[in-house]
Amino acid sequence: MAKRKIKDDIMSVFNKEENIDIIPNELTILPLRDVVIFPNMIYPVLIGRQASIKAVATAMDRNKYIFVTAQKSPETEEPTLNDLYETGTIARVVQVLRLPNNLLKVLIEGEKIGQMKIKKSKTKNIKDYLESEVIKYEYTADMKNKEFLAKYQTMSKLFEEYVKNETSIPYDTIMAFNNIIDPLDKLYFAAANLKTSIKNRQLILEGILLEDKYLSIIKILKEEIQIKEIESDIHQKVNQSLQKSQKKFIIQEQIRALQNELGEDEETNQEIIQIKELIEKAKLPQNILEKANEELDKLRKTSMLSPEFTVNRNYIEWLANVPWSNFTNDNYDINYVKKILDQDHYDLEKPKERILEFIAILNIIGKLKKQIICLVGPPGVGKTSLAKSIAKALGRKFVRFSLGGVRDEAEIRGHRRTYIGALPGKIIQSMKKAGTTNPVMLLDEIDKMSTDFRGDPSSALLEVLDPEQNVAFNDHYLEVDYDLSNVLFITTANIKYDIPLPLLDRMEIIELTSYIDLEKLQIAKKHIIPKIKEELGISNFNINLTDDSILKIIREYTRESGVRNLEREISSLLRKILKEIVEQFYKEYPTIEKSNDESNNLENANQLLINNKEFLKKLKKRKINLSPLEIEKYLKSPKFKQKKDTLESKVGVVNGLAWTSVGGDIMQIEVNIMTGRDKLTLTGKLGDVMKESAIAALSFLRANTKALRLKEDFSKNKEIHIHVPEGAIPKDGPSAGITMATALYSAISGKPVRGDVAMTGEITLRGDILPIGGLKEKLLAAKRFGINRVIIPDENLRDLQDFNEDVKSNLDIIAVKNFMESINLTMNK
Repeated sequence: MAKRKIKDDIMSVFNKEENIDIIPNELTILPLRDVVIFPNMIYPVLIGRQASIKAVATAMDRNKYIFVTAQKSPETEEPTLNDLYETGTIARVVQVLRLPNNLLKVLIEGEKIGQMKIKKSKTKNIKDYLESEVIKYEYTADMKNKEFLAKYQTMSKLFEEYVKNETSIPYDTIMAFNNIIDPLDKLYFAAANLKTSIKNRQLILEGILLEDKYLSIIKILKEEIQIKEIESDIHQKVNQSLQKSQKKFIIQEQIRALQNELGEDEETNQEIIQIKELIEKAKLPQNILEKANEELDKLRKTSMLSPEFTVNRNYIEWLANVPWSNFTNDNYDINYVKKILDQDHYDLEKPKERILEFIAILNIIGKLKKQIICLVGPPGVGKTSLAKSIAKALGRKFVRFSLGGVRDEAEIRGHRRTYIGALPGKIIQSMKKAGTTNPVMLLDEIDKMSTDFRGDPSSALLEVLDPEQNVAFNDHYLEVDYDLSNVLFITTANIKYDIPLPLLDRMEIIELTSYIDLEKLQIAKKHIIPKIKEELGISNFNINLTDDSILKIIREYTRESGVRNLEREISSLLRKILKEIVEQFYKEYPTIEKSNDESNNLENANQLLINNKEFLKKLKKRKINLSPLEIEKYLKSPKFKQKKDTLESKVGVVNGLAWTSVGGDIMQIEVNIMTGRDKLTLTGKLGDVMKESAIAALSFLRANTKALRLKEDFSKNKEIHIHVPEGAIPKDGPSAGITMATALYSAISGKPVRGDVAMTGEITLRGDILPIGGLKEKLLAAKRFGINRVIIPDENLRDLQDFNEDVKSNLDIIAVKNFMESINLTMNK
C-alpha cells in the first residue's frame, strides 16, 4: 500500500490537533529492538516495557511527538541513553491500542531525522523513562547538481532491480516508488522497504548530507543484489544436479525393468561377473569362500546407485586379494644364509647366530612357531637392514611398517565396515602387499607407540605377536579369522624399557650394541663407501679414503653408536669431490654460448659430449687418495674435538659415564659448597631418579663422616650445589650415584679427583655400588675421550666376557663393591 494512502486512511479515523506541527526541543525517547523507522513511514510497535509505556503516555499528554531510535544491542532489557544510537527519527504517535497482558500497540509515523544531544545537552531520566534534547535535521535536494542526479537515478534503478529479485516485497511497490517525486521521500521509501541489517539501515539514517545517504543506500542495494544473484545461481545448480540424479535413477530403473522383461540374468552385469571371477581365482578356504559368496549375493540385490554397493564390492575385493594359500619356499641352506648375512653386515655375531639357529631347526621340522624376534639397539646399528637380510636369506617376501606415533587401535585391527572409507588394519594391508602367507614382517619402532582416547595399539598387537593367538587373528574390517602363524615377525626398538611389558614378554630380545671405531672402519670400507659410489655413479673411479681418513671422520665428525651419520659425512665428502671434478672439467673444456643457428648449437653439444667422454677416461685412470688433512679441507672444521680440560684433575669435578639412545657419553658432575643456609641445590635438568641418587649420596656421606675422615658439621650453614652440564639436555637414571658421591667427597675434603678416571654405578645409603646397564657404550665413550681408568660395579664384571678385546683394550677397568673401595682409586695423590 502506498504511503500516502495509508496516511489518509489513518487520518480519517484520528483527528490531529491544530498545533501538531510544532515539534518541541525536548522529547521522550522510545527505544526499539531490531527496528529502524524512517520519515514518512508508518509502523506499528508492540510495547511491553514500563519505561516505554510511560514514554508513550507522556508523549500523548503533550503533543504526541516522540523520538524513536534503535538499541545498539537488542538483548539489553533496560537501556540507557548510552545504549541507544544517537541518530533516530522524530515521530508522531498516531494511535494507541491497549492489549491484554498490559501490552500497548502503538502506531507511529516518522516525521524528521533527529539526533540526541547526549554530551552537550542536559539529559535526564524522569519517572523511569528516557528523555533528551533532540536536534532536528532538514535536507534539501539539488536536482541541478549532476553528481547528485546521477546518484538519484542509480539508486532508482537499483531499487527497482532489488524489488524484482526480492520475492517477499509486493511488486506494486515499484509503482508506488515511481509515483514519489520528492528525492528525500524517495530515499526514505526505498530505505524502509530494504530487507537488510539494522546496521545498514542506521548507516542510511546517519548520513550527514543527503548525498551521503544516497551513496550508502546505493552500496547496500548493490551488495544485496549480488547476494541474491549468488543465491539464485546456487539454487539453480542444486536443482540441475537433483534433476540429473533423478533422471539417471529413472533411466536405471527403466533399464532394469526392461532386462527383467527380457529374462536377462543379473550376472550379465559386467562388474558382478568380474567380482565373481576374482573370487574363483583367489582359491579361498571353504569358510572364506562361503562368506565371499554371501556378500556377492547381497551385492546382486543392491542397486549400483546405493552407497552399500561400493562398500560391499570393496569388502569382497579385500577378501579375494588377501593371500590365503600363497606361500614362498624357504631356503634352508644354512651356508647360503650365513653367506648372505655376512655379505650384508659386518660383525653382529649374536643376531646372526640366532638366525642360523632358526634355520637349523627349520631343516629338521620344516616349520617353526613362537618366533618373535625383537632387535634392540641405538639408531644406525643396522636393525632394519638386518631384517631385510633375513628375508633375503630365507627367500621370503619382506614388508615393513612403522609403529612410531601410532595411537589408534584401528591402525592395527582396522575399522568396522560401517564407517565411511573403512579399511583393514596395517597387518592385513601388509599381508596383501606381500602377497604370501609367510613373509618377514618388520614392525619398526615398537617402543614409540602412544595411547590416547582412540584406544591402546600395544594391546591390539598382543594378538598379533602372541603365537597362541595369531593363528586366528581377527581384523575388524574382514570380520573373519586370518592365520598369521606362518609370518616371521621381527620388531625393532631403541630402548627396551619403553616397550610395554605384555609385549616384551612375547618377544625374544636380541641386543645390537654400539660399534667401536675399528668396526665402523670396516663397515665403511666394505659397505658404506661401495654403496655411496654406486649411488653417485663413480664405482669405476679410483677415489680412495685411507684408514686414517675414515677414522678421522669417525672420531671428529660423528659421535654415534651406529653408522648413519658416518654414511652422511662420507656421502657429503664424495659429493664435494665430484663438484670439484666437474668444475675442473668446465675449466679445461669451456662451453660455447648458444647462437641463433641451431646447427651450430647441435655441433657444440656433440663436441661437449665428446669432451666429457675424454675427461671421464682420464679421470678413471687418475688415482685420488684422500689423506686426513684433505678431509678437513672438504668437510671444514671438525664437529667434535677432545675437551682438553676433561683429563685435568680438579676439586669437586668428576667424570661420569652416561648411556643415551644414540650411544655412550662422558657426563661431568660439578659440586660447589658455599656459605649459606642448609640446602641442597640440583641443576642441569635432572630427572626424579637422578635427583634421588644425589640425595642418597649426600645422606651416605653425612652418615659416614668418621669413616671418611670428614668434618661432622660439613653441611652446617652451607649450601651444596650439584650441577650436571649440559644444562639444556634432560638427564635421568641411577647410574650417576657413585659419581655424585665422589664429587661431593672431593668438594668437602678439598682433594682433587683424577681427570683420567671415569665411573658409573648406583649407590645405596650403605655405600654399596649396584650394577648398571649400557656398559659397552659407556666403555666406548671412555675410550673416545682418552680416559685411562674406568670404575664399574662388581656385578658388571660378567658383562665384560661378552665384549670384544677391542672394547676393553687400553682401559684399566676396576670393579668395586662399595664406595670405600673407590676412594683411593679416584683421588689424585
